Amino acid sequence: MGAPAALPLLLLFACCWAPAGANLSQDGYWQEQDLELGTLAPLDEAISSTVWSSPEMLASQDSQPWTSDETVVAGGTVVLKCQVKDHEDSSLQWSNPAQQTLYFGEKRALRDNRIQLVSSTPHELSISISNVALADEGEYTCSIFTMPVRTAKSLVTVLGIPQKPIITGYKSSLREKETTTLNCQSSGSKPAAQLTWRKGDQELHGEPTRIQEDPNGKTFTVSSSVTFQVTREDDGANIVCSVNHESLKGADRSTSQRIEVLYTPTVMIRPDPPHPREGQKLLLHCEGHGNPVPQQYLWEKEGSVPPLKMTQESALIFPFLNKSDSGTYGCTATSNMGSQKAYYTLNVNDPSPVPSSSSTYHAIIGGIVAFIVFLLLILLIFLGHYLIRHKGTYLTHEAKGSDDAPDADTAIINAEGGQSGGEDKKEYFI
Repeated sequence: MGAPAALPLLLLFACCWAPAGANLSQDGYWQEQDLELGTLAPLDEAISSTVWSSPEMLASQDSQPWTSDETVVAGGTVVLKCQVKDHEDSSLQWSNPAQQTLYFGEKRALRDNRIQLVSSTPHELSISISNVALADEGEYTCSIFTMPVRTAKSLVTVLGIPQKPIITGYKSSLREKETTTLNCQSSGSKPAAQLTWRKGDQELHGEPTRIQEDPNGKTFTVSSSVTFQVTREDDGANIVCSVNHESLKGADRSTSQRIEVLYTPTVMIRPDPPHPREGQKLLLHCEGHGNPVPQQYLWEKEGSVPPLKMTQESALIFPFLNKSDSGTYGCTATSNMGSQKAYYTLNVNDPSPVPSSSSTYHAIIGGIVAFIVFLLLILLIFLGHYLIRHKGTYLTHEAKGSDDAPDADTAIINAEGGQSGGEDKKEYFI
């Protein structure tokens, strides 16, 4: 019996001979498991457990290299890392999608300065590819030359960076309430990018992004369009088209188109001063805003014919207001887009009372006199208080002197003279 024919019988014998629920250990011995006695595993499970549990197969698992898939942006650098647990005295090798050897161990095999060695050990081989191009995309193979040769695949995906979008469709100024359509296009993305629209901070809902493959067969051109009606608030607004793609990593890549909207002017009249009085100078400012700005202003007064003034200046001037100037005034601002009129009712108030110079002088003199009188009054109060105090002291002394007076029959008179120096004192008795 030949070897090919004997293999199924040997496997069947191994399945039937082994005790129920037994598996090979890493040492090659059968180990029992908690299975019911007499149960037999299916043939495919027996074959599988026998193959993966044998010492030879366990050893082959340690010799199996492994790697990972990588994604890189075009123009960037990618690192390919291959590892193995048991190298079996053999070196690792990297090959490109065309099966050209790049590195065998630490030895360079392909003369490409973009490919450099990062690490080479018996258990690891890592290389880097800089300035990656779209043509570098594909499956790279890591091999170890054991018996048999074992390999691992690494799929390298190269992202194509989309170009800055281009906006077309805007030719000239738009009129208010006019509808316009803008187009946006970006090429070179891989995979295909997405386009979005916004007006300032407001999102615009454009048509779904259209995708077309580029002639190189690798990248894509995407396009989108948006249609909207403009208002006067859109004058000077920026319409922005942005491209979203994973290769940008959140960076903004957009293009804006500033639009101009033509609209009729808006008008309002502003008085200066706000509350005019008779005799004052008054300016009525006719403030017109529009695109284009008004070129002509017409002033009228209700009940007055002909118009008061037609000029390019926006102000109506009253050098000296009179009561007769009261009334309703109208200003019409005119541009190439049309005209707009505003009204203002003027009420001339009575003049403000202005104090004369003589009255001002008298007021100042009166204030000074009042201040002096106030000071004199304070002085008199203090003087009176002082006199009252001292008069009370004098009367007290006089009262004491009357108690010590001599009898009516006796009087002592001290003659004028010194009391010292032996001067005589003369006493007179009556």
